[in-house]
Amino acid sequence: MADSAPIRHAATGLPLPDHVALVLQGGGALGAFQLGVFEALDEARIPIDWVAGISIGAINAAIIAGNPCGRRLERLHAFWNKASVAIPASSIFGGVYGRAALHQAAASMVAMFGVPGLFRPRWLSPFLAPPGAPAALSFYDSAPLAETLAELVDWDLLNDGPMRFSVGAVEIASGNFRYFDNRLGDRIDARHVMASGALPPGLPPIAIEGGLWWDGGLVSNTPLSHIVDHQAGDMLVFQVDLFPSTDSVPQTMWDVLAREKEIRFSSRTRQISDALIRSRQEHQLVARLLDKLPAELAGDPDVKALRAITAESSLSLVQLIYRANGWEGGSSDFEFSQRTLRDHVAAGRASIAETMSRAGLIARNIYDGSTAAFDLTPR
Repeated sequence: MADSAPIRHAATGLPLPDHVALVLQGGGALGAFQLGVFEALDEARIPIDWVAGISIGAINAAIIAGNPCGRRLERLHAFWNKASVAIPASSIFGGVYGRAALHQAAASMVAMFGVPGLFRPRWLSPFLAPPGAPAALSFYDSAPLAETLAELVDWDLLNDGPMRFSVGAVEIASGNFRYFDNRLGDRIDARHVMASGALPPGLPPIAIEGGLWWDGGLVSNTPLSHIVDHQAGDMLVFQVDLFPSTDSVPQTMWDVLAREKEIRFSSRTRQISDALIRSRQEHQLVARLLDKLPAELAGDPDVKALRAITAESSLSLVQLIYRANGWEGGSSDFEFSQRTLRDHVAAGRASIAETMSRAGLIARNIYDGSTAAFDLTPR
């Protein structure tokens, strides 16, 4: 526990510890949910000093860290408006079945024509390209994303500004996963963000430091472990998950496709979160036991070693999980229509509102200096 007491936040009544972090999972078009979350946090004036992301979360994180406080929302909206401009909002059909039909049609348009500002289809099939050529390694070209990031991100501010920034990617040849971090000697540019979102076989690998890198979500779809490993001081973490770990049993093939993707991208996220919280709670239990030992044992080498291991700050993990609508299927992560974008943003805002309506539980944990995870949104 830090020496200083947490400061009570005026707008939410939530006490703020030493650090507040925002952790953004990968999930393609579902990343608009993260925009809604950040929008609500920004309106509540909750200061964030560390943002970390994977895949689409890395893009959102770069826009947040690479802009001054007053322009972050404007730039985030510019990005998502550009991504959704090719598929305007439509309310022709209502109900679950009508909305599902529009959803699949919009996803089909993305598959055929790409997403403005993100990626475009290659004119030549990768199966016809020369082996080893960039065009042979993906179905789409991500050059538009490089242009978008150059337009929306101030890289000098991202690297030298007040906010810590981390993104994860995996090196193809070795299979090694790595976080690029502006506080650990890395000079971040568009390549690191693009590598974090280079999900094969759709998007091409990105060359960095003599290697080729793919989407970090192949190994871990959440940067939470990186943040916890480098935590210094009590911390409040908002972790935005785009795939739920639990859901109902599929009834149709569309349900099967959706549920398979949810399990693939959420299971390790929940596993990592649960393991980190459990480890912290066990360490706190050992620390309390050590405090009960007789004073004459204080100098024992084993006691000293245990105290060093268990000398950890508190962690309050707030999980904000997107839960899909009945009309969304296995293409939810690449359906970029304006109507769906608005739905995702609204869901993100609602998740913060619901969480803050029960903020007393989190506040008590922060004041007590405990470690715990909270999912306070409706299931």
